Amino acid sequence: MNTTPEHDERIAALVFASVYPLYIKKVESKGRTKEELHQVIEWLTGFDEKKLQKLIDEKATFKTLFQKATLNPNAHLITGVICGYRVEEIENPLTQQIRYLDKLVDELAKGKKMEKILRNA
Repeated sequence: MNTTPEHDERIAALVFASVYPLYIKKVESKGRTKEELHQVIEWLTGFDEKKLQKLIDEKATFKTLFQKATLNPNAHLITGVICGYRVEEIENPLTQQIRYLDKLVDELAKGKKMEKILRNA
């Protein structure tokens, strides 16, 4: 599935620190924890809480965040629709990685079991 270049540029330029509180609010409002959110982010990106906080403090964009990330080798197992796009069909690699994170946060908020979210099977 093709996204537009404008769409790709817009989400790549988003500052992660501006979206992060929304992730926390979303998962906590559904009874999940900030620690679980961090576990999901670390699984996808390799960033522990200290590295993640450094990126937040630096006001890193999603582009910078994913350039510095070590993407989990099982990330390709993330499938489904998020923001109207089927994540496995997104052709722009950065946009796909950002939507992977969105999908994981969504699954966490929907109460999915952690072992399913982390695709360890």
